[in-house]
Amino acid sequence: MSNKQIASSFCQHSCRSVAVTSFRPKFVFGAAKWSRVRMRVHAVMLAMSLLTSLLVSLLCLLTGFLALRSRRSADTADEPRGGQSRARVDRDRSDGGRHGTKHDDASEWTDVSAHDDDVEHVPFGLERHDEEQMRRRSESFYALMNRRRSVRFISPEPVPRDVIENVVRTAGTAPSGAHTQPWTFVAVSDPDTKHRIRLIVEEEEEVNYRQRMGDKWVGDLAPIRTNWIKEYLDAAPYLILVFKQVYGILPGNKKMTHYYNEISVSIACGVLLAALQNVGLVTVTSTPLNCGPRLRQLLQRPHNEKLLVLLPVGYPAKDATVPDLKRKPLRDILVHV
Repeated sequence: MSNKQIASSFCQHSCRSVAVTSFRPKFVFGAAKWSRVRMRVHAVMLAMSLLTSLLVSLLCLLTGFLALRSRRSADTADEPRGGQSRARVDRDRSDGGRHGTKHDDASEWTDVSAHDDDVEHVPFGLERHDEEQMRRRSESFYALMNRRRSVRFISPEPVPRDVIENVVRTAGTAPSGAHTQPWTFVAVSDPDTKHRIRLIVEEEEEVNYRQRMGDKWVGDLAPIRTNWIKEYLDAAPYLILVFKQVYGILPGNKKMTHYYNEISVSIACGVLLAALQNVGLVTVTSTPLNCGPRLRQLLQRPHNEKLLVLLPVGYPAKDATVPDLKRKPLRDILVHV
């Protein structure tokens, strides 16, 4: 090895020794500092862990609160808001029968039928008409019913009470599921009670028109010129409120199933409308949303009854008018197979 090579090797070794010697104090100092840093990091991580648990708990509480609020909002009638919202459904008109109730105790119900197991069957008789009579009678009855209109201008002139009783008796001849006859007709003639009904209906109907029904529903009613002002509720000599019994109540507060209660009561309402038309009285089928609970309380009806239809009944006012609406022709409603 030449002197030059020996000198070069010595210089390289010296430089490495100096570098290592000069780095050691820094390394030792850095380790001590790093220990303190690690302690701080652990403290921060512990704090973040505690904060994370707290945030998760708060998030769970917030989620539960929002879910509860959403459920309550669905049960109330004050939302959704906004002109383009969907129409609200009146929850008081839900079926509410045995098969539609989730939380009822099974022991509250009974399997007892609405009538005895051994019902006597009797001969059925109905007057039979010849074909010509059938045609005349069918045409005459159609002509009578075709004059039926929804009339919102009703005279305060008194109506005989026995006539009201007869038309309700006629409505009670309607068929019903398992012959449970799940209907109650409340005929109101007391002026003070009628006015209180009007106040309840108008208060709820204003909310219906402004919030619950939505623009489309309100727009579809515009040609008929309806609104939440219901003067006929004071003017009509009778208000007939039709309640459906979502279940029957037997001795001992046992509940009895009422099958197809809403369909059954709806059929009875159709018969009632025909009976009113037959005696020359008018009405308008009023179905105000979300009035049922308050009207049920006002009229002291039990909880198994829910309002289906409110009918103001009387003679038409002398200056009564109706929209010039047309009914669908037979070809649009009848299909022969």
